[in-house]
Amino acid sequence: MSDPLINVTGRLPETGETIEVAPGILWLRMPLPFALNHINLWALEDGDGWTLVDTGINRPETCEAWESLFAGPLAGRPVKRLIVTHFHPDHMGLAGWLTDKFGIEMWTTQTEWETASTLYYSEHSEELVDIARKFYHAAGFSADLMSEVETRGNPYPKRVSAIPRTYVKIAEGDLIDIGGRDWRVMIGTGHSPEHACLYCADAGVLISGDQILPKITPNVSVWPQHAEQDPLALFLNSLKSFAPLPEDTLTLPSHNWPFLGLRERLEIMAHHHDERLDDVVLACREPLNGFEVLRHLFKRELDSHQLFFAIGESLAHLHYLMGQGRMGREKGSDGVDLFRAV
Repeated sequence: MSDPLINVTGRLPETGETIEVAPGILWLRMPLPFALNHINLWALEDGDGWTLVDTGINRPETCEAWESLFAGPLAGRPVKRLIVTHFHPDHMGLAGWLTDKFGIEMWTTQTEWETASTLYYSEHSEELVDIARKFYHAAGFSADLMSEVETRGNPYPKRVSAIPRTYVKIAEGDLIDIGGRDWRVMIGTGHSPEHACLYCADAGVLISGDQILPKITPNVSVWPQHAEQDPLALFLNSLKSFAPLPEDTLTLPSHNWPFLGLRERLEIMAHHHDERLDDVVLACREPLNGFEVLRHLFKRELDSHQLFFAIGESLAHLHYLMGQGRMGREKGSDGVDLFRAV
C-alpha cells in the first residue's frame, strides 16, 4: 500500500500545465490567495471534447491560467460540460465565467446550487448580516471581533463570478456518462451541504473533492445560516459510504495530490478528531464560550480569514459533543452561549 502522504505522480503540475493521472484524466492546478495556496481541478476526455470538474476562485490570475490551458494542452477540443463538486468559491468561483464562455451548463447538486445562489444574489442582504451578528455574539466574540463581522459582511459574492441561474441537477447514485465511462455520484456531507464526489469503476478513480484529502482534513464548521447543525456527525457518518470502494482506488482530491490507500486514509480521518474532542471536554470542566474554546484549540495567531473557519470548527466540536451527551449548553444573561462538560 502506498503512503497516502506521497504524491503518486511524483510531481505537481505547473500553472497552465496538465498531468495525465490515468487514461483520459488530466490534473490541473490553480493558485489560491490563502494559506492553502492551490486547488486541484480535473479535465476528463469526453468524446471529442472535455468535461471539467471544478473551476478555481474568481481572480484574474485564475482566468489567465484557464486561457493558457485552452490555448495549450486543452486546445483542439471543445469544453462540453462543467461539473462542480460544491459551492465554495475555489470550486464554483468561475462557474459563471466558464458556462458563459463555452455556452455549456453547470452540473451540481441541488443544495450546493441553492446555497451558492442564496449567498451570491443576497450580496447586500441586511438579513444575512443580522443572522451573522447574532451567531458570532452568541459564540463569544468581543466588540473588536464583532466589528470584523460588520466589515466582512457577506464575502461570497466577491470571490465568485455570477452563479448560473440554471443548472443540471445531480444526486446520490446518478451515473454520468463521460467519454463512454460511467461516473457514479457519491454524496459527502459536513464540509458542505451536498458535496458531489465522482467514482468511475472502469478507471478505478475517485474524484473526492474536499471530502477526502491525503494530508489535511477538510474544514467542518457550524455557520450562521445553520446555527444548530451538527456538521461533524454528518461528516464522519458520510465517510462510511466510501469504505466499500476498492483499496487500489486512485483518489483525486482538491488539495495536495493524487494518492492510493483510500481505506487507510478514511480510517485516519475518522479518528482525527478524537483527541481534539477529548481536549474540548477537559477544557470545558468550567463553562467556556465558543471563542474561549477556539483559543484552546488554536494556539497560533489567526488572520481574519482563518478566524471565521476556526470558530466554526470549534463550534462543530462542541455541537458534536452535545449530540454525544458529553457537553451541555446554557445561554448567559448577555446572550452568549456557555458550554460545560457533562
